[in-house]
Amino acid sequence: MKAMPPVFRFAPSPNGHLHLGHAYSALLNFDRACETGGRLLLRIEDIDAARCRPEYEVAIEEDLAWLGMAWETPVRRQSEHLSDYRAALEKLSALGLVYPAFESRAEIARLVAAREADGPWPRDPDGAPLYPGDARSLSADQRSRLIESGTPYALRLDMMAACRRVAGVTWNELGEGPDGAHGIVPARPEAWGDVILARKETPTSYHLSVVVDDALQGISEVVRGQDLFHATSVHRLLQALLGLPEPAYRHHVLIRDGEGRKLSKSSLSTGLRELRKAGASPASVRRLVGLNQVSLGVSKTPP
Repeated sequence: MKAMPPVFRFAPSPNGHLHLGHAYSALLNFDRACETGGRLLLRIEDIDAARCRPEYEVAIEEDLAWLGMAWETPVRRQSEHLSDYRAALEKLSALGLVYPAFESRAEIARLVAAREADGPWPRDPDGAPLYPGDARSLSADQRSRLIESGTPYALRLDMMAACRRVAGVTWNELGEGPDGAHGIVPARPEAWGDVILARKETPTSYHLSVVVDDALQGISEVVRGQDLFHATSVHRLLQALLGLPEPAYRHHVLIRDGEGRKLSKSSLSTGLRELRKAGASPASVRRLVGLNQVSLGVSKTPP
């Protein structure tokens, strides 16, 4: 049987204009698809209705086309597929792994401060404090009353129960983690605590939607920045719980500014549209991010 071509994706959020960091990640995916005879998909991650704008989506496609990239259509927009995420959430709920938590962000901050009176409170790999509340202990009647009263809530994954259900999860790292990890990497989702899977007003989270999308689109190799390396532990756990296929992962170094900071969409000096206005060419953008001399291996980093 003839092997299926590998499938790659670039998945930006339309909440701002693309910068050099986005260009680097997009071009790596494009180059990998070209090198392997694979397919490249574009996914628009527009779940955050408060920040995402149609004009940014148009600008994303313009910038990618200017870079010389091509991708398959139609483009998948997360906002058009909420039922897919709802079905995954219902499956996790049926396993007894999801519970509503009703604390506001301010209440969580106060709880963390109170816990830290006795010493440091644990934080996730991104530096955010783990969920400090006790919503798991609420009875079904208490939860129902709070939901019926209109109290805002977040749906959280019972991490301890989830890890007991699928222990020993790993992933195949083809790139390099921020600590040099490569090859078969043990997942450590417990480091994230009871992550949010959805909110009352938002039917999914990044963690949940990304694994559902990757599975439905048949993504075989996820090429993305090292800032998401540790989050892969949560993604692999969710894939195992939901019975979804496991892609390979290739995390790449981040393009940083002159002071070593990760680029943001507010960094006008590195924005693709600003560079174009200043006379940059697609070839010069490739040189700026080091793609004229950087392979996708594990040993090199862009300048």
